[in-house]
Amino acid sequence: MDTLSYKTISANAETATKEWVVVDATDQILGRLCAKVAKLLRGKYKPNFTPHVDCGDNVIIINADKVKMTGKKWTERLYVRYTGYPGGQRFATPAILQAKSERRSSKPGKHPLFIHVVKGMLPKNRLGAKLLNNLYVYNGSEHPHEAQQPKVIDINNLK
Repeated sequence: MDTLSYKTISANAETATKEWVVVDATDQILGRLCAKVAKLLRGKYKPNFTPHVDCGDNVIIINADKVKMTGKKWTERLYVRYTGYPGGQRFATPAILQAKSERRSSKPGKHPLFIHVVKGMLPKNRLGAKLLNNLYVYNGSEHPHEAQQPKVIDINNLK
């Protein structure tokens, strides 16, 4: 019996097949969309998924300003961050974070609302921080990553 045929194959940085993927956020629910994006970033849809390796795709989200939230979440949900100083708790609603992304020009592709939501769905370690750098979010339908020839996928077909 050939024992080598039963070896578990783990992906590493050289064998991981990373692709560029475009996701349209028009009329999508924010949390459900970000859960699928987090799985794409992690590489969970790939057959050679390895938990400790960055084997996920680079994800570009377009039309981020057309995402939906149900109920009164735009105005009543609070996201908390801490500056590190006494009395340094800062609160923001999704509407404030959405408005901040529209006037932000110094960091294109880094949408504060999507970054916050997807970050909570990734591992809380160095790998999660590295995976978050593979996410690019834009309010309009144009993005500067045409040179990477990204594939447009329908996020509704993923589980």
